Amino acid sequence: MKKVLIITTVSGFVPQFEMNNVFILQEMGYEVHYASNFHNPHYGSDNHRLEETDIICHQIDFVRSPFHVAANLKAYRQLCRLLQEQKFHFIHCHTPMGGVLGRLAAEQNRRKRHSDCRVIYTAHGFHFFRGAPLINWIFYYPVEHWLAHFTDILITINREDYQRAKRFQLREVKGKRGRVERVNGVGIDVTYYQRVTIDREAVRKRIGVKKGQLLFLSIGELNNNKNHKVMIEAIAKSKRDICYVICGEGKFKKVLEKLIKKYQLEDKVQLLGYRKDIPELLKASDLFVLPSFREGLSLSLQEAMACGIPVIASNIRGNRELIDRGKGGWLLHPKDKRGLVKIIQTLEKSNLTFMGDYNSKKIEAYDRKIMIEKMKKIYDSIDKEIL
Repeated sequence: MKKVLIITTVSGFVPQFEMNNVFILQEMGYEVHYASNFHNPHYGSDNHRLEETDIICHQIDFVRSPFHVAANLKAYRQLCRLLQEQKFHFIHCHTPMGGVLGRLAAEQNRRKRHSDCRVIYTAHGFHFFRGAPLINWIFYYPVEHWLAHFTDILITINREDYQRAKRFQLREVKGKRGRVERVNGVGIDVTYYQRVTIDREAVRKRIGVKKGQLLFLSIGELNNNKNHKVMIEAIAKSKRDICYVICGEGKFKKVLEKLIKKYQLEDKVQLLGYRKDIPELLKASDLFVLPSFREGLSLSLQEAMACGIPVIASNIRGNRELIDRGKGGWLLHPKDKRGLVKIIQTLEKSNLTFMGDYNSKKIEAYDRKIMIEKMKKIYDSIDKEIL
């Protein structure tokens, strides 16, 4: 039985983003193993979505911060033991710490056992990018540059990361260097989102949107990076009747609740937590908002585009590829609160319809079928090299 190991820091990552890859591997005859911290699911409150997937799970006590040295050393040792016990044909790492520890453990296993376990790492958005803080470049860039030497295939999901990664020197096997690939994100079923039909008024009423209110929607973890704060502050300064809904969970929930209370926006801003009815909420919305400081190639943004919604997004890597300024929405600096207020005050519904239609057509180039064909070729190439 051919075996492959998928590694992510938090266990909700595979059921949320990587099941297409799991199905590809299983169709190729691989027994799929999954190493993650199952006590820290994220993207949901439990691991029930992994049931009946035939994925074999292995608990690794990953932590998300690179600065928890003792915890990371423990997770590294657990991974090394797992690689010694199981003979994996290759491993596919995701998420920053999963990528770091997975590649280090694979290299240790190769040296100790003289095995040739190949390594794929998908960078879902490097922490160093144009406009990133200097500390990100000082800390993360040298680490990724070094770890590339232990990587057989480095997959990037946006143009900027791809161009930068091509300068790295990947692992050399029998005189042949590893390679950098670019895949348009994890892929979405564009047709599914385009065909979703709802009773718009019923959905809006269900989440407390008042008649006549514009519904703005954000989806993402409640953390500093997602930058929900700037939109809340912009709404506080705006005179438009808006309902701003945020779907997601995270450690910043109390911070945002205090901000909502401070500006007396309880009737305009709602934190809905983790939701399973995202397509319906998207279809019921007038505008999607993504003011993040950092994105790779946002899945929620792609879903919004497929639902035919205009977008206000931060002018950063990834977002710039998806949103054409003036055609599919607006791109602003993540801290441009004044610019947000101006857009809110002047936007017209006729423009929103045009932009939504434009996004719905553009996103077809990011369809799941295209991504699946690309990943099949990548997996097939490494499969042939191993066998």
